[in-house]
Amino acid sequence: MMNQFNSSENMKEKRFAAGQDRPELQKAIQEIVDSGFLGVQLRVHDEQGEWVGSAGVSKLGDAAKPPTNGHFRIGSNTKTFTATVVLQLVAEGRIGLEDPVVDYLPEFGLDRRITVRMLLQHTSGVFNFTGEYYEDGTVAPGIPWQGQEWVDNRFKTYRPEELVLLALTKPMRFEPGTGWSYSNTNYVLARLLIEKVTGSSLAEEMQRLILGPLGLSGTVVPDTQPMIPEPHVHAYYRYENAGEQKTVDITSQNPSWISTGGDMISTTQDLHTFISALMGGKLLPAPLLAEMCKPYPKIGYGLGVFVQDAGSNSGGTIITHNGGISGYAALMYSTPDGSKTLTASINYVDDAAMSLAGPFQKATQRLVEEVFGGGQTSRQGDQVE
Repeated sequence: MMNQFNSSENMKEKRFAAGQDRPELQKAIQEIVDSGFLGVQLRVHDEQGEWVGSAGVSKLGDAAKPPTNGHFRIGSNTKTFTATVVLQLVAEGRIGLEDPVVDYLPEFGLDRRITVRMLLQHTSGVFNFTGEYYEDGTVAPGIPWQGQEWVDNRFKTYRPEELVLLALTKPMRFEPGTGWSYSNTNYVLARLLIEKVTGSSLAEEMQRLILGPLGLSGTVVPDTQPMIPEPHVHAYYRYENAGEQKTVDITSQNPSWISTGGDMISTTQDLHTFISALMGGKLLPAPLLAEMCKPYPKIGYGLGVFVQDAGSNSGGTIITHNGGISGYAALMYSTPDGSKTLTASINYVDDAAMSLAGPFQKATQRLVEEVFGGGQTSRQGDQVE
């Protein structure tokens, strides 16, 4: 059954690429692999049609290339899905964008000034439960998410309420609405808000509002489930133990440690379908889509998306959110009308020093320049941490 699926998938992907010789795209993903990553899956929809390709390997010690539509953890791309559900509930009249979150979630005793909009835009000031990195170089740690301690406990279950309560024992980053700071806690609160208002799980609401209507059969809201559906690429983590370097396959893990900050699984096809439908106005009424894409000054973050200046050569703006989680990176870019998209997955060997962060930035910039033409000049959504 699985071989049949892979075979038909590969034939379909070859048909997509047929008649489209895009050596510049194949060269770009090969250069990413050559810079230290294990594998890349890339999907581009533009005026030339659809192109799909892959480079590198699916797993260490194996020569097989990544499948062109394999499953992978999408990290902070989860935030775009979650923000969309919240905004859909706003459209249904069940949530108010300017409402105090404490009115929906009184059990946490949140500052009354924190609104639903502030959660989605990272302007609440609430501590990031995966740790805060301050401008002076100091770090305020949160839950363990790297090193041997995390590797040894990667199947531990955290409940979202536990993550929020941990964050609320720490000082606020700033007064609500007075600054911007990327905090995974905002999106765990958004999950709890969705579940409180609807009486359903986030997975059920995601299925009702996004996955079902768009037919996203390759996208999963895993909660505590450790496995990734087949076919998938593998991810790894390297750490030091008693002076020795150890590399562990961390493809399977309990993603509840990050929850709605970055736990979802998808494919390049599903990410394309989602972002093109979202930007094309198929998921949100025009006024709410406009609110989503209205950037916070200087940072360029809307409600669950980054809004970037792509340069004059490509007509200006790109809507994006990238993600990174434990040896996986996900890229998702679109023009504001959804007509041109780039979705990709990168699998690699991660480590506590995030030593591939620099090459990752260069890789994404190269791909965006290749597809959108103007290069990127603004900050992008990156690691879930």
